[in-house]
Amino acid sequence: MLQNKSNQEIKGNLAYDSKVIQKIIGIALSNIKGLLTINGGFFSNLADKIVNNDDITSGINVEVGKQQVAVDIEIVAEYGVEITKLYDQIKQQIYDKVKEMTGLDTVEVNVTVVDIKSKEQHEKDSVSLQDRISDVTEDAKEKITDQKEQIDNKKDSPAKTEKRVK
Repeated sequence: MLQNKSNQEIKGNLAYDSKVIQKIIGIALSNIKGLLTINGGFFSNLADKIVNNDDITSGINVEVGKQQVAVDIEIVAEYGVEITKLYDQIKQQIYDKVKEMTGLDTVEVNVTVVDIKSKEQHEKDSVSLQDRISDVTEDAKEKITDQKEQIDNKKDSPAKTEKRVK
C-alpha cells in the first residue's frame, strides 16, 4: 500500500524559464490603454515589418531568480497619454500577474519609451511587408484566374468554320 507524503517530504525545485515570465508579462500588458506596443528596438521592428511576428515576448527582457524577477521593456506609447500613469499601470500589472501566477516578487521594472505615436499612425506602421506581399499575391492570383477564365471561355465558344470547296 502506498503511503501519502506531505509536500514537505517531497524534494524538488520549481523554476521558471525566462520565456514563461516574458509571456506572462506580454499577455498581462496586452490590454493596457495607451500602450501601443512593446518594442524590441530597431532590428526587431524591422523584422516585424518583414514577417508577421505575433511573439508577445519580443521587447521584454527579464532576470528570473528563485524568488524575484526584474524586468526591462521598451514601449511605444500613445500620443496624449500621461506616460507616468502608464508606467504605474505597467508596473502594477506586471507585479500582480507575475505574483499571481508564479509566486515570484517583481522587484524592478524598467520601462524605456522609445516612441510616441497616434493610434492611426501605429496601425498604419503595423502593416507588415509580408501583409503587403500577401495582398499583391492575392491580387495577382485573381487576375490570373480571370484571364484563365477568359481563355477557357474563348475555347468553349463555337469557332467560325469556313467550308472548303474542293
